[in-house]
Amino acid sequence: MNRLLILFFIISFTSCKKEKTLTTEAQRWQQHANNTEIIRDDYGVPHIYGKTDADAVFGLLYAQCEDDFNRVERNYIWATGRLAEVEGQAFLYSDLRANLYMTEDEAIENYNNSPKWLQELCVAFADGVNYYLNTHPEVQPKLITRFEPWMPMYFSEGSIGGDIERVSTKKIKAFYEEAGENLVAANDGLIRLKDNEPRGSNGFAIAGSKTKSGHAMLLINPHTSFFFRGEVHVVSEEGLNAYGAVTWGQFFVYQGFNEKTGWMHTSTGTDIIDEFEETIVKNGSKSSYKYGEALRPIDSIPVTLSYKTTDGELNDKTFMTYRTHHGPITHANGNKWVSTALMWSPIKALEQSFTRTKKSNHAEFYDMMNIRTNSSNNTVYADADGTIAYYHGNFIPKRNEKLDYTKPVDGSNPEADWNGIHDLKDNILVLNPPNGWIQNCNSTPFTSASEYSPKREDYPNYMSSFPENFRGIHAIPLLTKAQDLTLDSLIDLAYDTYLPGADLLITGLLDAAKKTPIKTQEAKDALALLKKWDFRVSINAVEMTLAQFYLNAYYKSGYVPKKTGNKRINRLEQFDYMSKTATAEERLEVFQTALNNLKTDFGSWQTPWGEFNRYQRNNGDIFQEFDDKKPSIPVGMASGAWGALASFGTQFGTHTKRQYGTSGNSFVAVVEFGDKVKAKTMLAGGESSDPNSPHFNDQSQRYADGLFKDVAFYKEDVEKRAEATYHPGDKQ
Repeated sequence: MNRLLILFFIISFTSCKKEKTLTTEAQRWQQHANNTEIIRDDYGVPHIYGKTDADAVFGLLYAQCEDDFNRVERNYIWATGRLAEVEGQAFLYSDLRANLYMTEDEAIENYNNSPKWLQELCVAFADGVNYYLNTHPEVQPKLITRFEPWMPMYFSEGSIGGDIERVSTKKIKAFYEEAGENLVAANDGLIRLKDNEPRGSNGFAIAGSKTKSGHAMLLINPHTSFFFRGEVHVVSEEGLNAYGAVTWGQFFVYQGFNEKTGWMHTSTGTDIIDEFEETIVKNGSKSSYKYGEALRPIDSIPVTLSYKTTDGELNDKTFMTYRTHHGPITHANGNKWVSTALMWSPIKALEQSFTRTKKSNHAEFYDMMNIRTNSSNNTVYADADGTIAYYHGNFIPKRNEKLDYTKPVDGSNPEADWNGIHDLKDNILVLNPPNGWIQNCNSTPFTSASEYSPKREDYPNYMSSFPENFRGIHAIPLLTKAQDLTLDSLIDLAYDTYLPGADLLITGLLDAAKKTPIKTQEAKDALALLKKWDFRVSINAVEMTLAQFYLNAYYKSGYVPKKTGNKRINRLEQFDYMSKTATAEERLEVFQTALNNLKTDFGSWQTPWGEFNRYQRNNGDIFQEFDDKKPSIPVGMASGAWGALASFGTQFGTHTKRQYGTSGNSFVAVVEFGDKVKAKTMLAGGESSDPNSPHFNDQSQRYADGLFKDVAFYKEDVEKRAEATYHPGDKQ
């Protein structure tokens, strides 16, 4: 009887405790909702006003879910290593990769070790999504029915995937799979699409000496997959007032500005990931690895993952994963196990990502950069005090310069270890150069500020690896000549239509035509047209279509070398081959193939660029299916591979003759600082992923025309353009 009584009290206490927790969460939701107001402007951009930073984060996540819950959830399915539960066994090794660097238990531990203010934001993140799901029962998640405050630990640095996506899942599969398996190795599973568009971004910082107003200006031009980020404005009474692009599911503005400072990220060329070949010594069931004269025990961590089978059921698979002090074992080179080291400091990375948005001058911004966890990015900066700056990289490990870290190094050699990370003062920094501008287009930092650029010989080789590219070559003379810039003329500069890659490639083709007989009349006519071309892209440019088909045919021909020895040939070197090194006969042969392809696809080689190059958004799916029979918009932009600053990366549909935009210019902003901040922005398509929303495609034609919208930053301006004003949870 006593045992039954004790059991009754235990059950009663547990039930009351559970009910109290649920009530507390519900009360917390309601308090956040009461303290948060969302104003949607005439383009559907959410302006979120919260009493506290946590209220603002709650509202930000709620608004993101309103616009695109599908992408919010997808990013966390991928980041937390659960993609195979949705997509099937092919993605098992993408999930394993996530767990190699952090298990769920370790994510929870990181959250518990975070400062109180960061924990509050993480709780508000989870509350915002969970409250949305609670108030929208019609929304059916694919997998995650409840979001947890530790989840942002997986997704902390800002750029989706960050560094971890560079670790090959094919190699992970080869090391960890059991003998006899024959799975399809998924490369990642990111929302980011697969096309040939150069990844990266353009960032320009302009000093007051170059602007009409005398105030500093900033171009924010990330080149990502379309619909990769939403446009938001998030404000609190605790000093938060940030506008810009947010990666779906993150609680901070990633590319953007506040009233006093602006920040723009481009992909960095610094060496931030290294491989260490470990010498494994086995003694019975125990494994160790050699380090100097000693043997160290290798950490063994069992990980069980679920995956969806072909009949829709879930199966589990358990892996024994391994780590050394260098990092997790990701693959093997012969009899050497290889650990892959990269930046993994989620607490500090989240601190840096959020606090970046609240800085009011360069001294404060510099202190934030000194956290040094923004590993995959460069940062272009401008502020209301007139300061412009460029930080090349941020997290840069100190290495033994006697060793070649472009290849795996000997992990048993203590001298190969990273020796901490470089002090911020030792990294490449450009600050207020006298020429009045800074540019980075994912090219070398050594041309970032003309003659005032950093000098290569002053820095270790591993601090920069990207060569010059056509976008950098395009930007430098434009910025050098620029004077009295306004927001509108900065947009014109950023959309300049000249293509230096086309100039090089077609000039080489025309040179070949002078040396070799031309076999067909159509080739003679097409070359005559190209001879008059000014190498500018437009909707009506038949020349651009000819150039693109010529380039496509060249890449498919097999003539273009990909390597010289062990060195990969970069894009400029490939263009040099096609325009200078290849024989005249080869160039004309490939050009004739291009003409034949054009006639097959469009019936004539005289096809305007806008007939071939299109924008189409059919639905809110993450992976769009294109269809030549459905409505689309002609676009007069081109790929960044040609040196187009306004980049428009494309893909073909399964059965299309046309190519359709998938990446490049996605969110673009121009910002002018001063007594009050002014800005104009562009978003591919629209704010919402719902085809029934008026903001699903309301910016599509503006996008094609390069017509930016004015930003409503100050509340009086937001209220004038208000389309809807509500609290989270209100019925719309």
